[in-house]
Amino acid sequence: MTDTLTRDEVRALIGRSDDRVVTEILNMGASRAELAEARAWLENDEAMLNAGRPTPSGRVARLVEMLQADDEDLPAIPRL
Repeated sequence: MTDTLTRDEVRALIGRSDDRVVTEILNMGASRAELAEARAWLENDEAMLNAGRPTPSGRVARLVEMLQADDEDLPAIPRL
């Protein structure tokens, strides 16, 4: 089994989003794990920090930024 995401999988993981964001995620080659981690940070950054997780970096950080920009109601992830 490959870790390559499909358009439907991206939509299932991130919920509503415009096609541009979905296409960007697919083009960057993000894995399911990276996208799931980005969602986890957006949904509950406090729990991630309390669990000792380092703030997002690399591709996960880019995914967080993209998803935040797509949904302005999402809170910003703290930078340490």
